[in-house]
Amino acid sequence: MALPFIPSDAALLALQAGVVAAPAPAWRVARLERLRGPAWALVPIGSIVLVVFAIRFVSDTATGLTYLALVAVPPLAAAALGWFMRGSRPWLAPVAIMLFALAWATPKTLVGEGSAALLSALSCVTLGVLLSAVTPRGWLKAGILLMAAADSWLVVSDLLQAPNATLVAAQPVAGLPRLQSEIFGSVSMGYGDLFVAGLLGAVLASERRRQLGGALLTFALAGLFDLLFLVIDELPATVPVALALIFIEVWAWGAGSRRIPRPALVSAGRRPWRRADATPRRAR
Repeated sequence: MALPFIPSDAALLALQAGVVAAPAPAWRVARLERLRGPAWALVPIGSIVLVVFAIRFVSDTATGLTYLALVAVPPLAAAALGWFMRGSRPWLAPVAIMLFALAWATPKTLVGEGSAALLSALSCVTLGVLLSAVTPRGWLKAGILLMAAADSWLVVSDLLQAPNATLVAAQPVAGLPRLQSEIFGSVSMGYGDLFVAGLLGAVLASERRRQLGGALLTFALAGLFDLLFLVIDELPATVPVALALIFIEVWAWGAGSRRIPRPALVSAGRRPWRRADATPRRAR
């Protein structure tokens, strides 16, 4: 029995928002610090543009990406459960094996689809934390915006639909889980839509309150954005994440500009300061 559109869409939007809320602050590792630089900010836009054009013009790219996801996603999900997400514990890492088993054993059920989508989401948490560890924060924010802009351009120009359909349809052998995209009920979401959410979560991870606010804002904006499904069939789900980032940055800038330092209050008739070298008066 297929799940209707609204609950299917709401579940995937909640998953995307959860990816924003999940990343822990990036570790400071000396080896990663040596790799740190602004060039890593090109990874988000490259992950969507290069993939789309590779699928269009290079045969078997979709199949290759399917097996890449099959190999890479479970270990990355285990790393999130064990080390890179909030509340992670090393003993939670084997849960990724259970999710993979459920996705493989029940591929056509909501349990199987949900397990596969959760694996992909967890892997994006790890990728977001790792990329934030080697990318300056400001540059990573720019990377998020560029990714959303490229995604929108690909959708509007009708360059994304065919490669995306090819990638979603690719199936590994033996009925192994398809982890290169997320399907839940009657709605599908691209892997990049969760990846960009992981990046936003990693950018905001140093301030828990802002991170939770970003997750709620992403969910609200995505829900409003998806009302466009009433008139069109495909939307760039990276856009609500980018809009959430813009809103947060504008709000922070406005709050900072409103902060006016308060002058020190001095009681009437009292000296506001006293020289440190002043000689005290002797009592007669």
